[in-house]
Amino acid sequence: MQKSFLTFLSRRLTLPLPGSEAQNKMRPYPKSYKNPTFKSYSPKSDSYRNSSVLALFLNWKNEPEILLTLRTTGIKHGGQISFPGGGQEGNETHEETALREAYEETGLVEENVQLLGRLSPLYVDHSNNMVTPVVGFLDIEQKFQANPNEVDEIFSVPISKLSGDHFLRKEEWPLRETSYVVPFWDVHRVPLWGATSMMLSELVVLHDEWLNT
Repeated sequence: MQKSFLTFLSRRLTLPLPGSEAQNKMRPYPKSYKNPTFKSYSPKSDSYRNSSVLALFLNWKNEPEILLTLRTTGIKHGGQISFPGGGQEGNETHEETALREAYEETGLVEENVQLLGRLSPLYVDHSNNMVTPVVGFLDIEQKFQANPNEVDEIFSVPISKLSGDHFLRKEEWPLRETSYVVPFWDVHRVPLWGATSMMLSELVVLHDEWLNT
C-alpha cells in the first residue's frame, strides 16, 4: 500500500495540483464571514522571504505517516505543530533548504530521503513568507533527535487519519484581535492548524484522490 500511494504521488506531483482550493479547506476565517470565500493571497511586492518545508513520509510504518514537529516555545510560531523547514539561504534550491532544515531540527539522515516533488507554494501574508513544501519519503528507519533550540517533540501522523471528518474540528479563537473560525485536526495534544494544516490539506486531497482511483 505504501509503495503504490507513493508511486501515485510521484506521478501526480508532476500534474496540475489542487492548490488553493485544497489549502483553503483548512484556512482560518473571521467569524463575521457568514459565507466565507477566499481570495488567493499573493505577495504585494517581491520583498517576500522564500522558505521551504519538508513533508516527509515515514515509509517503514504500517502505512505512510507524515513527520511533524512541535516547535519550542519562545521562538517564532512557538508551541505550534509544523513541518521541519525554514528560510532559504544563498542560492539553495527548495529541496536543499528543506533537507538542511530537517537535518538541523530532527537529525534527519538526508542521503536516505527519496524526493517525490513539490506541493503548491503557500503565501503566508502576516509573515510575508512564500513557503514551498517539498515531498519525500524515508524507507530506512532512523531515530530522530530534536534540536532543543527549535523543537520540543518529533512525532508522526498517518495520512489516512487526516482523511474524512473524524479528527477534524472547528473552534472560535481570538486571532489578531478578531474572532476567527479555525479548522484543525485533533491528532495531538496541540491542535494541528494554520499554514501547516493548509499545506497538509493538499496532501490529504491527493491521498483521497488515490483512494478513489
